[in-house]
Amino acid sequence: MSLNKFVCSEDLISHNYASFSGTPPSYAYDADRAEEQRRHHDMMPYIDDSPSSSPHLSSKSRGSRDTLSSESLESTKSSEPDLEKGLEMRKWVLSGILASEETYLSHLEALLLPMKPLKAAATTSQPVLSSQQIETIFFKVPELYEIHKEFYDGLFPRVQQWSHQQRVGDLFQKLASQLGVYRAFVDNYEVAMETAEKCCQANAQFAEISENLKARNTKDSKDQTTKNSLETLLYKPVDRVTRSTLVLHDLLKHTPASHPDHPLLQDALRISQNFLSSINEEITPRRQSMTVKKGEHRQLLKDSFMVELVEGARKLRHVFLFTDLFLCAKLKKQLGGKSQQYDCKWYIPLTDLSFQTVDESEAVPNIPLVPDEELDAMKIKISQMKNDIQREKRANKGSKVIERLKKKLSEQESLLLLMSPNMAFRVHNRNGKSYTFLISSDYERAEWRENIREQQKKCFKSFSLTSVELQMLTNSCVKLQTVHNIPLTINKEDDESSGLYGFLNVIVHSAMGFKQSTNLYCTLEVDSFGYFVNKAKTRVYRDTTEPNWNEEFEIELEGSQTLRILCYEKCYNKTKLTKEDGEITDRIMGKGQIQLDPQVLQDKDWQRTVISMNGVEVKLSVKFTSREFSLKRMPSRKQTGVFGVKIAIVTKRERSKVPYIVRQCVEEIERRGMEEVGIYRVSGVATDIQALKAAFDVNNKDVSVMMSEMDVNAIAGTLKLYFRELPEPLFTDELYPNFAEGIALSDPVAKESCMLNLLLSLPEPNLVTFLFLLDHLKRVAERESINKMSLHNLATVFGPTLLRPSEKDSKIPANPTQPITMTDSWSLEVMSQVQVLLYFLQLETIPTPDSKRQSILFSTEV
Repeated sequence: MSLNKFVCSEDLISHNYASFSGTPPSYAYDADRAEEQRRHHDMMPYIDDSPSSSPHLSSKSRGSRDTLSSESLESTKSSEPDLEKGLEMRKWVLSGILASEETYLSHLEALLLPMKPLKAAATTSQPVLSSQQIETIFFKVPELYEIHKEFYDGLFPRVQQWSHQQRVGDLFQKLASQLGVYRAFVDNYEVAMETAEKCCQANAQFAEISENLKARNTKDSKDQTTKNSLETLLYKPVDRVTRSTLVLHDLLKHTPASHPDHPLLQDALRISQNFLSSINEEITPRRQSMTVKKGEHRQLLKDSFMVELVEGARKLRHVFLFTDLFLCAKLKKQLGGKSQQYDCKWYIPLTDLSFQTVDESEAVPNIPLVPDEELDAMKIKISQMKNDIQREKRANKGSKVIERLKKKLSEQESLLLLMSPNMAFRVHNRNGKSYTFLISSDYERAEWRENIREQQKKCFKSFSLTSVELQMLTNSCVKLQTVHNIPLTINKEDDESSGLYGFLNVIVHSAMGFKQSTNLYCTLEVDSFGYFVNKAKTRVYRDTTEPNWNEEFEIELEGSQTLRILCYEKCYNKTKLTKEDGEITDRIMGKGQIQLDPQVLQDKDWQRTVISMNGVEVKLSVKFTSREFSLKRMPSRKQTGVFGVKIAIVTKRERSKVPYIVRQCVEEIERRGMEEVGIYRVSGVATDIQALKAAFDVNNKDVSVMMSEMDVNAIAGTLKLYFRELPEPLFTDELYPNFAEGIALSDPVAKESCMLNLLLSLPEPNLVTFLFLLDHLKRVAERESINKMSLHNLATVFGPTLLRPSEKDSKIPANPTQPITMTDSWSLEVMSQVQVLLYFLQLETIPTPDSKRQSILFSTEV
C-alpha cells in the first residue's frame, strides 16, 4: 500500500488519550479531577485542537521528533517536588495501559481465530480463501500478537508486585524498537481491506465469518464475547500505532528524572516520535485528506440523537451533518461522559441524498407503536427514582447507592426517549437504500430538511470514503460533536431547572411578513420528559398575508422548558400537497421557539413577545399558572349558575341527576367531534370557552345554537373546565385517599372489590354523572384509530381533573416562594389519579347508563 492513504491523526490521538491512558472500570480509582484537567492542559503543546486542523501530528511535535522539547522536560522536572503523588499516578497510568493491552490482545486473538481453519481449508478441493488471500488479509497479525503478548506478560507481574522503584522502561523500549512490524502492517493495510472486501463479495461463507468475529471481553463484562466485523478488527492496529507517543509522554510525565526508567522511556518516546513523524512526512502531499476539495475543510454543521427504525426495531443513533455528507453513528460507550467511541452505521454524500416521496418509493414501513400505558409506566418509574435519589441525598447515604439509582434512572429515561417518537423522517441514497428515523416533532424534521437542502446547494460531486477515511471521520465526531449527551435529566446539574409544571396560557395574536395571500394556521409544541408534543392548533385564516387569529389556548406543561410555534400553509388542493415520509402534509412557512424562563413567568402577568421566523413575525402573549395553583379549589359562594357550584345543588335545581352542561357538551361532541384528532387533548380557543361558560351560567336558551357554531375543541374545553372548577371534585375529598390506596393494591380481586365499593360510596349525583361521562369516554376511545385518543389518553386528560386531593392531603410543595417547580411526589400523585380513572375505563363490570339513559338523565326523583 502507498502511505498516502494512511493518516496518523492528532484528532485520533487526542480522542484515544482518554480511553487509553485513563484507568478502565476494572482498575477504577478516584483520581482528582483537577489533576486530570492539568494533564490534558499539559498535553496541549502536542495536540493541535482546532476543529479544522490537518489531521496529522502538529508542527510542534514534528519539530521535536528526536526527543521531548525542553519545555516538556522542564514540566517533568517541576513535578518532582510532588514525588509521592507522581509515583502513585505512575502506577495508575500503568494499570490503564495493562487493561488496554488486554483488550487489544483479545482483538488480535479474534483475528487469529479464523486463520487456522481458513489455512486448513485452503489446501482442500473447496477452499474458502486461497493461501495468498489469507496471507494478504491477515498480514503480520500473528507477529503483532506475539509482540504484545510478550509485552503484556512482562508488564502484568510488575504491576501486580508494585513498588515505587519498580522498573518497566525496558519493556517499553523493546516495544518501541519493534514498531517496524507496524510499518509493514500499515503498508499492507489498504490492500488487505480491498482483498477482504472482494472475498466477501465472492464468497458468502467468508462474508458470514467476517461479520461475526468474536472477541473475548474484559473481566468486568457480563457477556463472555463481543461480536466484531473483520473491518473493525483490522483497523485496531492502525488505531493502536497512533497512541505510542501520547502514552509514553503521559508515563514519562509521572516518572521522576532520578528514576532508572526515565532515560529508557525517553528513548522509547524518541523512537515512537520518529516513527510517527516519518509516516507524516511521507503523506505530506495528501495533507488535506479530511477535505471536500483542495483548500476546503470538511466541517460539522449539525448533530443530534435520533431513533432509527432498523428492521422494525428502534435503535438510538447519533447523526452528524457535515458540509458534504450525512453520517449515522452509534455511540458505543459513554463512561461518565469522559470516554466515548462511535461506530459508523452508514453515510450518504449530500449530492446523493434525497427526501423520498410516496410516489417515488415503497410505502413507509410500519412504525412499531408503544402503548401509552407503557410510556406512562416509564414516567412513573422515572418520577419514583428521582424521588428515591432526593431521599437518599437528604439522608446523606453513600454515593454508591445514589450512583446505582442514577444508573437505573438513566436506563429508564433512555428507554422512554427511545420508545416515544412516532413521526417518520426519511432520507434516501439514490445509489442505495432508504433510512427511516423517528422523531417527536415536526419542528426538528423541518430543521433537518432545511439544513440539508441549504448545504446541498454547495455540493456538486459524489464520492466514497475508504475504510480508513471513514474510521478517521467517525473518530473525529467525538471531538467535533456539539450535542454531547442524550437529553436525560441525569445529565443535568442538580441546580439546573427541572422545567415548569402547570398550565401555560398562550394567545396567538397575529402574524405578518408573508409574501403572498394564502391559508394559514399555527401549531404549538412543548417539551415533556425530553421530547416534544403537539399541544394546540389555531383555526385556518383564509386567503391573507396578515392573519389575525387572536386565539387563546391553555397548554398543560410536564417539566417543560421550551415553547415552539410552527406556521403552516393549509393546502386544500390535494395535487399541491407535499407527500414526504408517506404522509400528506401542509407546508411549513416558518418556525420559532422561546425558552420558558421561570423568573420571567413568575409574576403571573401576561408576557407579550414576538417570534421571528424566516422573515415572518408572529405575535404571542403567554401567562403561566403552576399546577398547584391552577388546581386549587375555591369554596362555593354562589347559588346561581353552574360553574363553581356544588354538583348536588345544580342537579337539584335542574331536577336531573346529570348536570345540563355535561349532557349538552357530551351530546355535541358525540354529534360532530368523535373523529376529531386529539379531542379533549387539543386546546380549544379560550375566548370561545369563556363565552360558553358565561352562557351556561346565565342559563342562556341560545346556548345550543352557540355550541353548534363553535369549534368542537372549545366545547370539550368547556366540559373540562366545568369539572375543574367544581368546589369539590367528582371523587370527593373524603374518598380521594382511599381511591389512591385502592389503585396501589397488587391483588386484582382485592383491587376490584375495593375500587367498586369506593365508587358506589360516592354521592348519587357524583356517581351518576361519572358513569355518564365514563360511558361517553369509552365511546370516544372506540374511534381511537381516527381520533388518536385511547383510553389512556383520555385518563391522562381527565384523571387530575376528576380526582384531586384536598389541600391537607395534597403533596403540593408548601413553600409559596417556589410556586413553579413540582416535586416528584406531586408528579407521582398526578399519575396515580390517571391510573384510577384508567382502571374504571378498562373495567367491564361497571353498569353503564346506555340501556336506561333517558330515565337516568331525566328522573324527577330528587
